[in-house]
Amino acid sequence: MPSAFRTALRALLPARWRRDHPLVAVVRLSGPIGAVSPLRQGLSLGTCAPALERAFGLPGLKAVALVINSPGGSAAQSHLIHHRIRALAEEKKLPVLAFVEDVAASGGYMIACAADEIVADPSSLVGSIGVVSAGFGFQGLLERLGVERRVHTTGPSKAMLDPFRPEDPADVARLKGIQADIQALFTDLVRARRPSLSGEPADLFSGAVWSGRQALALGLVDALGDLRGVLRARYGDKVEIRVVEQVRGGLLARLLRRREPGAEGLALVEGALAVLEERAAYARFGL
Repeated sequence: MPSAFRTALRALLPARWRRDHPLVAVVRLSGPIGAVSPLRQGLSLGTCAPALERAFGLPGLKAVALVINSPGGSAAQSHLIHHRIRALAEEKKLPVLAFVEDVAASGGYMIACAADEIVADPSSLVGSIGVVSAGFGFQGLLERLGVERRVHTTGPSKAMLDPFRPEDPADVARLKGIQADIQALFTDLVRARRPSLSGEPADLFSGAVWSGRQALALGLVDALGDLRGVLRARYGDKVEIRVVEQVRGGLLARLLRRREPGAEGLALVEGALAVLEERAAYARFGL
């Protein structure tokens, strides 16, 4: 078909069907990863997959961009999201670019590693390649309150790290073994996706974080910049940036819609607690 005829034919199509400029789909992945509270869901495969599927399914795409702002969270959900992004990228044969805003730490960095290129703001925080488990010990509290705790299990490890019992060194050793296995998976994933790493392994995989500029020198990111600037430089000033929003409902929204007696108050309390936990996750990085 002659090019002049194709041009004339395209002009007759509705604007929404024409692709006059390069198109890049953008998915924002923000917040802690995993369940923030019983009523509030953070980033997970379930919350992210629909937006990712829609983004990679847009016709005429040049690339998919991920805008990441996450302090991390669930190792399993981080890995599942990473795997789904890579599967879609390979299926659709599309390049993926990750743009780090405030922070891409721990699981957030694992997700960023699903991209073919990582671009960070110079003042962003990147890294925290490690595994952490935190909790509280209340073994003396019940006794002071005059409450007797009774736990019956079918195995010696079933009540591992019970916060109301004294910490057992065997439980701690078992937990550290699990952490070491997950850390090995995380480290191998980063090595495979980031062949440009130039820092000392003992530093890179210590759980430390770096600024965007430091991360560039260490090979943790490929460039410094922002979404609009990088996409315009790569695809031209006429590049069309299409943001694909996540649809977040969750139990909190459902409770508020139902208007049952007491539901609003419960939802608001749970929501406030979830916000505090989310702020605590970011506060670890001074944000």
